[in-house]
Amino acid sequence: MAAYTLEEKDSFIVLGIGTELKSDYTDYGGMNKEKENFWRAVEQDGRLGALKAIAANDYIFAVNEAVNHKRMYYAGVMTEASVPEEHRVIQFPKGQYLVVKGEGKTADELSSMLTGIAFGQVLLEAKNFAYVGGPNATVEMGQRDGFVYGEMWIPVVKK
Repeated sequence: MAAYTLEEKDSFIVLGIGTELKSDYTDYGGMNKEKENFWRAVEQDGRLGALKAIAANDYIFAVNEAVNHKRMYYAGVMTEASVPEEHRVIQFPKGQYLVVKGEGKTADELSSMLTGIAFGQVLLEAKNFAYVGGPNATVEMGQRDGFVYGEMWIPVVKK
């Protein structure tokens, strides 16, 4: 099984700007393309910069959340502030989190790799815990030696 840890986290809030994912949930290529296009748009139009300017730390969150039967995807930061654009306050619960660490050449590569490991390996093979829904996130934490590093945070419960 892939390397992971279970960590207790306090509840936290991420302020996100989002988009609805239209691809079928089994169409990983389609979803990844939608996510890449979304990131490119929020970087180019300045919305990501506006979020970074009010962030409490350097972490950039890519959040997946089901809202009103829609699969939503957000670019977000931890902050107590707000932005003038349409945004969502995403509440992450206090509790156990599956944490998968990694690095990639780009933020997109990091996110795809961590998501694949977490949902395609760890959660499938887990005997003592399970993901039962709620927001999950890839957290871009920084860069070193030419790579982007970060973690995937998924709230889990004991089986």
